[in-house]
Amino acid sequence: MSEEKLLTVRDVSILLKVSEKEVMDLAQAGVIPAYKVGGVFLRFKKDQIYEYQKSAHPSLVKTAPPQPSSLKEKISDFFYFYDFYILSALLIFLLLVVIFKG
Repeated sequence: MSEEKLLTVRDVSILLKVSEKEVMDLAQAGVIPAYKVGGVFLRFKKDQIYEYQKSAHPSLVKTAPPQPSSLKEKISDFFYFYDFYILSALLIFLLLVVIFKG
């Protein structure tokens, strides 16, 4: 069974060619269906976004969402989505070093 990959606010903003804030506003207004993951992070289903895109802007319909193509974009996206975890791991590591050297 394959799991469906949900889109992030950034992905939807790229697809719809609007700002991330506009995507958040559309989701809060109920114009586009959104799902909360962990009670905080908004995620969207691809097929629902494509349906909205077809109904709202038929001329903007694409066959597939754009994927980061260059290594720089992939690294930038990685740090954008995982910066909290990276900083948390570094902080824990530093605290362990201080505790055991202390």
